[in-house]
Amino acid sequence: MTTVLDSKIQVEGEARGRVLKLDKPISFWGGVDPVTGRISDPRHPNHRAELKGRVLVLPGMIGSSSSSYIMLELMAKRLAPAALVVAEPDAILGLGVVVAREMNYGSIPVLVVPRDQQAALADGAEVTIGRDGRIRLA
Repeated sequence: MTTVLDSKIQVEGEARGRVLKLDKPISFWGGVDPVTGRISDPRHPNHRAELKGRVLVLPGMIGSSSSSYIMLELMAKRLAPAALVVAEPDAILGLGVVVAREMNYGSIPVLVVPRDQQAALADGAEVTIGRDGRIRLA
C-alpha cells in the first residue's frame, strides 16, 4: 500500500530520494557546509549528515537571510538535497532554489507539510514527489 501526503507547493518540481528527517530546526548559515554538503553545526543532532540527493524534511528553520546563499552554493556544486519539505513556508530557502534555477544550476521542489503531518515521513524512507506536490511513500 502506498501512502500519499498532500503538500502546499512553494517551488514546483519532481524528485525521488530517501528522507533525511532533521530532529531539530537548523540555520543553513553556519549549520550547513556549502563545500561538503553536510550539516556542520556540532550541536545539531544530525551533525555530519549528508544532504546531497536526500528529501530533506525540516521541522523548522532558524532564520538567516544568508540561508538562500548557502542553498544556491549547494545547488551550484551539485550537493543540494533532492527536495525540501518545510513545516512552514520559508521564502529564504525558496529564494535560493529560484535563483539557482535562474542561473541554470537546476531546481528542486520546495513543499510545505505541517509538522504534525511530517510524522508520516520516516527517516530513511524512499519517497517520490510529483509536480502536483504529492509525496508518495512506497
